Amino acid sequence: MDRLDRAEAVPGSFRDPSGFLFLRGGSLYRQVNTYYKDDYERLMGSGLYKELAGCGLLIPHEEIGAEALVPGQAYKVIRPEPVPFVSYPYEWCFSQLKDAALATLEIQKAALRFGMSLKDCSAYNIQFTRGKPVLVDTLSFEYYVEGRPWVAYRQFCQHFLAPLALMSRKDIRLSQLLRVYIDGIPLDLASALLPYASRFSFSLLAHIHFHAQAQVRLSAVQAQKPTGRVGRLSFMGLIESLESAVKGLKWQAQGTEWSEYYQDTNYSPDGFQQKKDIISGFLGKIGPKTVWDLGSNVGIFSRIASRSAAFTVSFDIDPAVVEKNYLGCIKEGEENVLPLLLDLANPTPGIGWNNKERMSFFERGPVDMVFALALVHHLAISNNLPFDRIADFFAKICSWLVIEFVPKEDSQVQRILGVRDDIFLEYDQQSFEREFRKHFEIQDSIKIKDSKRTLYLMKKIPV
Repeated sequence: MDRLDRAEAVPGSFRDPSGFLFLRGGSLYRQVNTYYKDDYERLMGSGLYKELAGCGLLIPHEEIGAEALVPGQAYKVIRPEPVPFVSYPYEWCFSQLKDAALATLEIQKAALRFGMSLKDCSAYNIQFTRGKPVLVDTLSFEYYVEGRPWVAYRQFCQHFLAPLALMSRKDIRLSQLLRVYIDGIPLDLASALLPYASRFSFSLLAHIHFHAQAQVRLSAVQAQKPTGRVGRLSFMGLIESLESAVKGLKWQAQGTEWSEYYQDTNYSPDGFQQKKDIISGFLGKIGPKTVWDLGSNVGIFSRIASRSAAFTVSFDIDPAVVEKNYLGCIKEGEENVLPLLLDLANPTPGIGWNNKERMSFFERGPVDMVFALALVHHLAISNNLPFDRIADFFAKICSWLVIEFVPKEDSQVQRILGVRDDIFLEYDQQSFEREFRKHFEIQDSIKIKDSKRTLYLMKKIPV
């Protein structure tokens, strides 16, 4: 009983009667309920698990003899391989969501070959590990029954196809609708928002516009239950049609505020190289296992962190630079960097039932080290955030901080002040250091060549 008292269910894992996740002693486990016994045995015995786990499409797990959280319902307890950082669809760039969609369809095609099918297609069942999308919900499979329509069709369209179509055909920022609609963007809303020209795409016409109309004609309950008989060939035709639709959607990462940042900086070549060398030195001195690079742009410094053996989450507010960062990671075979979208002035909140189904930005920390490079002036001047609040924010999320101070004389700060009044009387290096010393010990500070910028290494003061 003492062990049960120390265990707790994961708040976002409660909707599926097949089983749920729970934590005990810092480790993550999944309880497989008796309800799911037959499907689990089929998954493991058919060869489907071996094939998907072997090619990196399904998270591996081991069956263990640990005590279940709810023994009266339990069939087995498994321990899945840990995911280094949990991310959500509204934090992904266009190509991440597209790759997650294609991986889901590839999994469905493989499942059919082994007499199984996905019973749900939630984008939240996908995580990124080793640079690739992977299904983390082992209990998403069920026996395939010849003639039965695909029960996950609507969910796939709402979680993947609709947001991708809106991002591609309308506005990349519409991915943020996924924060509002936790079970995917309603198809009638997607249909209304998409430009009329999208109706000339047969796949979008069929899977979004006509699909939305069909849902409107049905009651809310009926819309959840596909009707009619669908043979195996028709089922495969549906999957291939969805695959073609997803592959046909494209978005060019350009034209945003920070997409060409490194073509317009005031670092000299020597100064920029020195900045890289300083950060490499800080990493070598501290040896963090995890790094968050906030305001990472295309991830130049994230890669420096990752190559020092730190798993690095590379955050930026601009969807174009996150897209470029992700595509760059794929091209370079970089498996230790996870690019994600984040607005630091409005960080990811906890959402869903009781605001606990999806974790907030803060709940996924703290981290060993944070980079805040060429960032503070944006927070302090663009967002009117005083230094004391900025320092308090960083103290909540890291043990070590690498932060760059950019003074008012800097051309980038002058560019910001060129379009607003300078009301920032305490934006100076002395005030910056005073407020950060309340939370951190300044271990080192180094001026960057050919500039007035300063890099700091700070250690959080124990509370």
